[in-house]
Amino acid sequence: MRAVQMVIFLAVLSLMTWGVHHYLWARLVRDPAWSSGVTRLATWTIVTLAVLLPLGMMLNRALPRAVMQPVAWAVFSWMGLSFFLLLGVAGTDVVRALMGAVSSPMDPSRRTFFARAFAAVAGLGGVVAGLVAMRTALAPWTVRTVPVKLANLPAGLRGLKIVQLTDIHVGPTIGREFITSLVAAVNARTPDLVVITGDLVDGSVAQLGAHVAPLAGLRAKHGVMFVTGNHEYYSGVDAWVAELRRLGIRVLANERVTVGEGADVLDVAGVNDYAAKRFDTFKPDMARALEGRDAARPVVLLAHQPKHIHEAAERGVSLVLSGHTHGGQIWPWTKLVALDQPYLAGLHRHRDTQIYVSEGTGYWGPPMRLGTAPEITELVLDRA
Repeated sequence: MRAVQMVIFLAVLSLMTWGVHHYLWARLVRDPAWSSGVTRLATWTIVTLAVLLPLGMMLNRALPRAVMQPVAWAVFSWMGLSFFLLLGVAGTDVVRALMGAVSSPMDPSRRTFFARAFAAVAGLGGVVAGLVAMRTALAPWTVRTVPVKLANLPAGLRGLKIVQLTDIHVGPTIGREFITSLVAAVNARTPDLVVITGDLVDGSVAQLGAHVAPLAGLRAKHGVMFVTGNHEYYSGVDAWVAELRRLGIRVLANERVTVGEGADVLDVAGVNDYAAKRFDTFKPDMARALEGRDAARPVVLLAHQPKHIHEAAERGVSLVLSGHTHGGQIWPWTKLVALDQPYLAGLHRHRDTQIYVSEGTGYWGPPMRLGTAPEITELVLDRA
């Protein structure tokens, strides 16, 4: 079944890739009618990139990371750049259509001039947007301090600091150096608790275990806790759960633990991601995670996708910490992500439950962000 799904996914990806690249070729190469030498070079470049993109994604998990890393940087950078070129070309096509509707037919030389001008504007705009987006994605994290007031927080837990990491996506372009720097940045915040809300990896333990290993250096008074995201299920979830536990990270698989001492305690619960529904052992079970809890004490729920908020509100959860959305990562994907998830980023109140959605600590696919920024979140609890 998974093999059939993979074949369908690759077929759809290839068709979309070829469609986009043909459109870019038609608008940036064919219509402007450049010189024959430029046209041939540009055509073969676009054909090569169209082949390389799906092929690179297929080989990414099959070949050693050291072999694939240079290819991955090229493939994923072009994926992002081609998206910005697509937006630029589509925008110029709208302008061309409006010009055609209000003006008389152009002579061939003038038509060629405008075609080349529009191609240059679209190309330059796409490249500039891609460079800005790459600079944002690869810049140091934004540390966001978010005060959260909970009505039933014990007085002794006022000021409790929870540092949230999510959607790091260790994989073809994010590795050990990134994680080492991240651990140092988190430890500098002297957190009481560190939580990782899924999508830590994009690859197997054999490929990425050494790159994730520095997470063992995270230090927090109440430890480090983790819940799965959808990408863990594409990367060998059993092996990763075992590996994270070996590193000293508490994996909350539909489980709940108590943090604090004496009367100054709260519960931290975690549910498996929705992607686990195809695995009987791992499917999300919030009822099980919250079973037997004292309703008088606050409970913080770690849930990868914000859509868990609906059930969490029904079950009286105090605070949900989520990721998954990347804040949209690259505008205008923000608008599409908002159609799938109830909250895109930031702190929100859903009935009597609050939810914080992080924009993510890393990135997926293109090393680019536009309109969003990578973040380390420091949530400081207080009593309402």
